[in-house]
Amino acid sequence: MRTANVRTIVVWTLVALVAAAGWSVLALARGENVSAAWMVAAALGSYAIAYRFYAKFIAYKVLKVDATRATPAERLDNGIDYHPTDRRVLLGHHFAAIAGAGPLVGPVLAAQMGYLPGTIWIIVGVIFAGAVQDMVVLFFSTRRDGRSLGQMAREEIGPFGGAAALIATFAIMIILLGVLALVIVNALASSPWGTFSIGMTIPIALLMGFYLRVLRPGRISEVSLIGVALLLLALVAGRWVAESSWAGTFTLAPSTLVIWLVAYGFIASILPVWTLLAPRDYLSTFMKIGTIALLAIGVVVALPALKMPAVTDFAKHGNGPVFAGSLFPFVFITIACGALSGFHSLISSGTTPKMIQKETQIRMIGYGAMLMESSVAVMALVAASIIDPGLYFAMNAPSGAIGTTVQNASQVVSSWGYHISPADLAQAAKNVDEASLLSRTGGAPTLAVGVSEIFAKVTGGSLRAFWYHFAIMFEALFILTALDAGTRVGRFMLQDMLGNLYRPFKNVSWKPGLALTSAIVCALWGYFLWVGVHEPLGGINQLFPIFGISNQLLAAVALAVCTTLLVKSGRLKWAWITGVPLAWDATVTLTASWQKVFSSDPKVGFFKQRSVFQDAIDAGKVLPPAKNMDDMHTVVTNSTVDGVLSAILAVLVVVAIADALRVCVRHVRRPALSTLSETPYVESKIVAPAGLIPTREEKEEEATARDVVGVQAGD
Repeated sequence: MRTANVRTIVVWTLVALVAAAGWSVLALARGENVSAAWMVAAALGSYAIAYRFYAKFIAYKVLKVDATRATPAERLDNGIDYHPTDRRVLLGHHFAAIAGAGPLVGPVLAAQMGYLPGTIWIIVGVIFAGAVQDMVVLFFSTRRDGRSLGQMAREEIGPFGGAAALIATFAIMIILLGVLALVIVNALASSPWGTFSIGMTIPIALLMGFYLRVLRPGRISEVSLIGVALLLLALVAGRWVAESSWAGTFTLAPSTLVIWLVAYGFIASILPVWTLLAPRDYLSTFMKIGTIALLAIGVVVALPALKMPAVTDFAKHGNGPVFAGSLFPFVFITIACGALSGFHSLISSGTTPKMIQKETQIRMIGYGAMLMESSVAVMALVAASIIDPGLYFAMNAPSGAIGTTVQNASQVVSSWGYHISPADLAQAAKNVDEASLLSRTGGAPTLAVGVSEIFAKVTGGSLRAFWYHFAIMFEALFILTALDAGTRVGRFMLQDMLGNLYRPFKNVSWKPGLALTSAIVCALWGYFLWVGVHEPLGGINQLFPIFGISNQLLAAVALAVCTTLLVKSGRLKWAWITGVPLAWDATVTLTASWQKVFSSDPKVGFFKQRSVFQDAIDAGKVLPPAKNMDDMHTVVTNSTVDGVLSAILAVLVVVAIADALRVCVRHVRRPALSTLSETPYVESKIVAPAGLIPTREEKEEEATARDVVGVQAGD
């Protein structure tokens, strides 16, 4: 048994002290300036301890990952969907695929409640729920040839609960993809800089894929340097293009962007994974992590103060202008990613298990990538909390609440207890070259202002506008990588569902099947996106209000499947690892679902909102956000659809959880009745490190393997 040396004990003691100091300041400081650096310290220290100890315990003690067992990528390698992928590239792909709009937007909106509730949920939630879910789902899917979450539910829970899980997961997936695509369209519309730079990542990724597959296989360092250099060039060139005569060519209307996004999603879904998807996600990870790392450094250097209170009055009364509802449960729904996200379980049971080289890499990729995403959420919360609270609420409150002039906005926001003058609001917009920042809802513009504030403190105020527009483009790139991987995962899910009816679909690389299912998935989210772009209150805009709840309901399904598999695979004493997060998530999400369906507050309850607007229609009145009677009828329809869908999804999830509980109880009582769909053991021939940096033993093992290959080649 290994024992820790003195240096290790000293290092981890210091890490623990830094984290403890950060938490102490955040929790106890009141009525004084608190540096955002303490939030960064609490987060990074907690992440390091969790990864080193808790994640390792789960991987090796609970799951018992086996380095000698061949993964689906090795056994079923076909160069299309199954392909052993270098751990560094796969980590980049997985992180890029899971890190969508949620970790950027959710924490910004949740800042309405103050910085402390969101900070606690993001950090504690990811350590004990989100990262655990991702890692455990990845492990069990890898043991089942990369089966999708819904199909695992059907095979392990049973046809009834499994069918409910299949329907719920696929429906939620389409909603999530449509919402992600809408955020991208809004970010790139009329932005030649963003459109050019993001468009250039596609040919760069194709070059990287060809380089690794054909020209220089295994040369990760070389292709990384080439890719990063070309990416930086594309970013710089994007600004040149925006200021040149070519700007018109790359200034696309929203409807044009919809067509390009659907076409891209289809192509990325059917191409071999090594050609575009994996290298593009790996490439974008450099920009994502690089930007977040620079933000963290900027916070440490500039030491900006957290201007948002630790807990606001809106947290106590639940009447906030950004979103309605009390702190419990809606902070935990609004921060849909960064702490716990059901969408991640689809990636962990989609592309990643079909590409991972070794089971021992599951800890780094499943748990580690989720910690990386959580750090993004923390930085987003920092960005929202360091700007003036008056500006924050002026940007995130709807125009119906604060009006359309800086004078009206100043008066309304000041009445909430956050004073900001009309001159300050006008100057804030001028600083980032915008005509106005009022009611720039959705979270993305607020994040961009916060990012520009941090970077401007380091590089100078003259670059504030540059950093603002850079952040807007960065957010679009951040989200696009989740869209392409999500579309491919949606294809896998649909193939698994259809495979229960027509067996050839079971082969996810069957070309007629992959083309047909990719087209169906793209058509579904593309339809909702197209309508949403052309009708401000229709299409995917109609489903946007249930985005957070849907995502967390999906997490409940994933945790229920994980708990069931832990019990059935003989790990009953460890079932609490996913069982406790399941109980918490189910309580939070079903409470939120109940309130969204049945609350008597029209700002919260869908059916009450429907009733209020229907009564206004009968009285001939027009209520905001509607501008005419047609909009009023659309709001009534949207409220009805959202209420019914929320209820249906909640019922499906309850059925899946109840059936999972039944299976667990039956297994405990009569284990002989249980069956597992785990694939048989096959010895692995691949030699690869478990972590990002190989240990001395792993280096020696790789050297020995190369020598053996060299001798065999000589023979």
